[in-house]
Amino acid sequence: MVNRNDVARLAGVSPAVVSYVMNDGPRGVAPATRERVLRAIEKLGYRPNPLANSLRTNRTMTIGLVVPDNTNIYFAELARAIEEAAFPLGYTMLLGNAADSTERENAYVQAFLDHRVAGVLLIPSRDSTAAAAKFAHTNTPWVLMDRLTELENVPAQVLSDNRQGGRLATEHLIWHGRRRIACISGPVEVGYTRERVRGWRDALAASPLDPDAAPLREVAFDRFAGYRAARDILSRNPGTDAIFVASDEQALGVMRAIEEQGLSCPADIAIISFDGIAASLLTVPSLATIKQPVGLLAEHAIEQLLAQGDATPTDGRRIVLPVELSTGGSCGCPDVDYAAHNPGRHDGPQDEAEKSER
Repeated sequence: MVNRNDVARLAGVSPAVVSYVMNDGPRGVAPATRERVLRAIEKLGYRPNPLANSLRTNRTMTIGLVVPDNTNIYFAELARAIEEAAFPLGYTMLLGNAADSTERENAYVQAFLDHRVAGVLLIPSRDSTAAAAKFAHTNTPWVLMDRLTELENVPAQVLSDNRQGGRLATEHLIWHGRRRIACISGPVEVGYTRERVRGWRDALAASPLDPDAAPLREVAFDRFAGYRAARDILSRNPGTDAIFVASDEQALGVMRAIEEQGLSCPADIAIISFDGIAASLLTVPSLATIKQPVGLLAEHAIEQLLAQGDATPTDGRRIVLPVELSTGGSCGCPDVDYAAHNPGRHDGPQDEAEKSER
């Protein structure tokens, strides 16, 4: 196996100089010497030992990500985007599923700290106070994602404009002529849930509609909770003709409830949800949704995490990214043709097998 001494011999330098080039310091290296070392590294295919590097720096080239629920499709897509942003930079990712439990969330954060990760990306299940307190006694970089908090000593926050999304969705339903627009939101103790509800209320208040006549249900972020909430609204609030749903995951259950009630979407009940998961194109009708910029969220989160590792002050930076409305058949706009939007991706496993046989 090629080691640092082999590179040093080929480049005609000391092993220490190879280390300076690989780690960009702590001492400077002349440009010509650096070029010789880089050529030797490339020729020999040298790769540094990550374990030895972690012992020296007290950090591994690993990032820890804690999500509230890894069965939620949105968090699965966000985790994939984070991994795609981190991997080209040489970082691997560990995933912790809190399963909506504060105790599990805290345990994963502590486990990541014990394993000397390069940084932690935290998406809290509810209140981030307990987990955030664990970082007070460590210099491990961390970023709060997908949550809005006024906590002090949070190095950086990266999230979407949830209030803007709630407003955009409701305004669009009003534009379609809907007059009694309900809201199915997430748990009230989750900060971004409150922001999405505020956006819903903003749009109703700015319209001729009566906000007090609009039913609100605060339930868990899963499709079964969405299903139950929709059944409750439809049975208790006759005349409801639209629902703003705070997540695509919940909306899958809402669509089932509408069908079971003998109603049609969007003719009887229009829907716009929130997140913009890829599977929203596969529902019938296609799900109108507020699309979060998942790729940008991941890139900004990694950037803020590594800035702390480079000792670059983040000054409690809060990055709030805009969202956009992706219309579909569920809101009353033309239905989306999945195959047209995803050329080359509409073949299923069976289709691929048949092609290989041919």
